[in-house]
Amino acid sequence: MKFAFLTDPLSQFKTYKDSTFAMMREASQRGHEIYAFGPDDLALDQGVVFARISKITLTGDAHDWYRAEEAVNCRLGDFDAVLQRKDPPFDMEYVYATYLLDLAAQQGTRVFNKPSAIRDHNEKLAIAQFSQFTAPTLVTRDEQRIRAFHKTHQEIILKPLDGMGGAGIFRVGADGMNLGSMIETLTHNGTRTIMAQRYIPDIVHGDKRILLIGGKVVPFSLARIPQNGEVRGNLAAGGVGVAQELSARDLEIAETLAPILYQRGLLLVGLDVIGSYLTEVNVTSPTCFQEIMQQKGFNVAGMFIDALEAAIR
Repeated sequence: MKFAFLTDPLSQFKTYKDSTFAMMREASQRGHEIYAFGPDDLALDQGVVFARISKITLTGDAHDWYRAEEAVNCRLGDFDAVLQRKDPPFDMEYVYATYLLDLAAQQGTRVFNKPSAIRDHNEKLAIAQFSQFTAPTLVTRDEQRIRAFHKTHQEIILKPLDGMGGAGIFRVGADGMNLGSMIETLTHNGTRTIMAQRYIPDIVHGDKRILLIGGKVVPFSLARIPQNGEVRGNLAAGGVGVAQELSARDLEIAETLAPILYQRGLLLVGLDVIGSYLTEVNVTSPTCFQEIMQQKGFNVAGMFIDALEAAIR
C-alpha cells in the first residue's frame, strides 16, 4: 500500500520520540510505500486535490534517517491512505488544509483522521460532550464570569483554546494574584474565548495520555509528570513521561469514548486525564507512541498500522 503523511518538515523530526516516525517505520517494515508532504504542497486544480509529494526511504540511521526523492505533483486519490499528522497551531491555514482534504475524501481518498472530525473536535472544547468525566469547567471571554468561577473554586487553571504542548497555561491560586493580568493576556482584553478549569491536585502524579486506536484502548498510558515547580506535565514543557497501566477510572473513560470517537471518523485519539478527570481530547497529531513502546514493550505503532490496514481494506 501507499501511505502519504501530511507532516511538519521531516528535518525537524526527533526520531527517538516522534510518533509519526514510529508509524512510518512500522509501515515500511511491513512493505508499504511511504510518502510525505506539507500543507504548503496542497493545491486544488480544476476541482481535483493535488500535492507535491516525495517518496521517502528510511535509512535506519538515527540522524540521517531518510532519503527523499524529488517531489512529484500527485492526486491524493493515488494513495491508499493520507494521514494528517501536522501539528497545531490550529489556525485558518490548518482549517483550509482540512477543507482540501475533505474534498479529496469526497473524491475517494481515505484520510485519517477524518478532516471534518478534526474540525468538529476542538481539543479543549470536545470534553464538554463528555461532561460526566470532567472537572468543573467554564468557557468564556467575560472577565466577571472568570472571576466568579475563581471565587467559587479558589484554585483554577486558565488556558487558550488553540494551544498545544502546554503553551499559555496558567495556574491561579486562592489569593487570585495576577488574575486580572492573566485574563487580559489570555483573552486579548476580552476578544478571545478561553477555558477555565478547577485545579486538579493530582497533576503532581502526571497528566496521563491515553491512546485510542481504531475504537480500542491502548493498555498503557504515559503519565507526563511536571518538573521543577511547573504545573504543566507536557513533555514539550519539560515533563517526564512514565508509562503505566490504566486505572479502573482511566478504562471507564477510555472505553466509553473509544467507540464513539471512532464512529465519528477519528482513527487515532489521545485523551488527557488528570486524576479522575478528562481534560482534553487530542485529535490532530496525538503522540507518546515511542515512550510507551520503550518502557512497556507494547508496539503502539503496530496497533496503529493494524487499524489503518483494516480501515482501508
